[in-house]
Amino acid sequence: MNPMKITQIAQDYTKAWNSKSAEAVASFYAEDGEIVINRGEPWSGRARVQDMAAGFYREVPDLSLTCDDVRISENHVLFLWTFTGHDAATGNALKIHGWEEWDLNADLKVQASRGWFDADAYARQAGGGA
Repeated sequence: MNPMKITQIAQDYTKAWNSKSAEAVASFYAEDGEIVINRGEPWSGRARVQDMAAGFYREVPDLSLTCDDVRISENHVLFLWTFTGHDAATGNALKIHGWEEWDLNADLKVQASRGWFDADAYARQAGGGA
């Protein structure tokens, strides 16, 4: 795996999130790829990954993602991120840090992703708490 190529994929993935296109986000996943967020139920298949991204856009319509760092070990990638925006229901500002752990396939598509963020911090910020 070429580290420069994978770093470019991470930059392009960030751009996809910032495009507000759930389809663009899902295009980084294998057809049978999946993501699991905070040990929840898996979003399996590219169409379901697209549904996951669309859900984030509904909850945070002005979502803006930054790539904070990328770590690479063979086909395993750690994509660290921060997103900002405003909760759709309350209008409260959000700043959430998290990461995804990717397993890439031979085509450099995400086969499996395990995403993590502090759900309690998200709930506090969305609700107007500290």
